[in-house]
Amino acid sequence: MAGIPPVKKPAHSGEQIHKIRITLTSTNVKPLEKVCSELVRGAKEHKLRVKGPVRIPTKVLRITTRKSPCGEGTNTWDRFQMRIHKRYIDLHSPSDVVKQITSINIEPGVDVEVTVADV
Repeated sequence: MAGIPPVKKPAHSGEQIHKIRITLTSTNVKPLEKVCSELVRGAKEHKLRVKGPVRIPTKVLRITTRKSPCGEGTNTWDRFQMRIHKRYIDLHSPSDVVKQITSINIEPGVDVEVTVADV
């Protein structure tokens, strides 16, 4: 296949390469996308193989409740919802390089989970 570029080996070939998945979760999209772009930019500066950010479908948590505390009167309802946005980024690199990449300033409200697996 002529359209696929060859896989480049990272500069740290002496160390063991790990597959690292960084999962980011937030209720706000803007800070989530900002953290994703900073992580990908940092990984590309270190010349690592990066896949992502992969966007997972948004979870919408809904609660419908009666407005009236006693149950009397007109049947009026309040509808509340919370949207949870999720992204993940896959990296192939030694674990010490990932510590340097993930040392960025993470926005408040963005949860980060890092899982490491051997390749």
